[in-house]
Amino acid sequence: MEIFALVVTIAVALFFTYTNGFHDSANAIATSVSTRALTPRAALAMAAVMNLAGAFLGSGVAKTVSEGLIATPSGSTGMGLLLAALVGAITWNLVTWYFGLPSSSSHALFGGLVGAALAGGTQVHWNGVVDKVIVPMFLSPVVGLIVGYLVMLAIMWIFRRANPHKAKRGFRIAQTVSAAGMALGHGLQDAQKTMGVVVMALVISGHESFGDPIPVWVKIVSALMLSLGTYAGGWRIMRTLGRKIIELDPPQGFAAEATGASIMFGTAYLFKAPISTTHVITSAIMGVGATKRVNAVRWGVAKNIVLGWFITMPAAALVAACGYWLIDLAFL
Repeated sequence: MEIFALVVTIAVALFFTYTNGFHDSANAIATSVSTRALTPRAALAMAAVMNLAGAFLGSGVAKTVSEGLIATPSGSTGMGLLLAALVGAITWNLVTWYFGLPSSSSHALFGGLVGAALAGGTQVHWNGVVDKVIVPMFLSPVVGLIVGYLVMLAIMWIFRRANPHKAKRGFRIAQTVSAAGMALGHGLQDAQKTMGVVVMALVISGHESFGDPIPVWVKIVSALMLSLGTYAGGWRIMRTLGRKIIELDPPQGFAAEATGASIMFGTAYLFKAPISTTHVITSAIMGVGATKRVNAVRWGVAKNIVLGWFITMPAAALVAACGYWLIDLAFL
């Protein structure tokens, strides 16, 4: 029975990674597709490959997810708690995907973990939640907005005397590199979040101990599921990021993607903080767009997106708590 519970939990964790992939594929490629730097299929294929590669670049974020947010529960209660957390995250991913809202899969997972832990009477490491989740949740969009704005100003100044048509052609090529960087950063951040959950499941079942290296098979299957989900695409969200916030040209697309990729690598390696790729790229697009003129950004759409950010963790937590109570009633 314990082995069955472990297999089911890992399978659900991998399905979460798949939904994360198609939910967040837009983060990496929406701008390059909207500026016609890449065709949609070529962009998705590139993003899938780079997501796969990014998953093998580190393990700091996985450690934060597996050890830094909630106390590791034990036995069947612990497995039920993880399962409920994943159900909460998946449910919110599917709801926001259906409505085309680029919410954060990462914060859906964190909300699910906290909600299930509270429902199951498991200790929540509030210091870890605040330091590694809440603070980056507020800071990363602000940094993305400011840095995106400054990077775009720098590009406009450096290329102020360049031929506009030649410059756009050059930035269209450069966007393939910046989009690849975004996808690599997404793999580095988001595949590790699933690895952290799978490691928790293995620790609960007694197959692993904290401090052990992440098993290679966990890295491979997490990376593969994220890549498969990415290739499945997220067209609804891609339209929101690529067109509805602001119409981007190639220099703006490059600036937004370069900003997003830089922030993701910096937070993963320097702070081991699991930030939201959605928050970073969306705010970077807004910052870049504001260099045209402030009202060039469709702030009404931006407001709805920000509202989605704020309700993601509580909503996923609520679904996860209800899921835990149902699992507890039926199986525990």
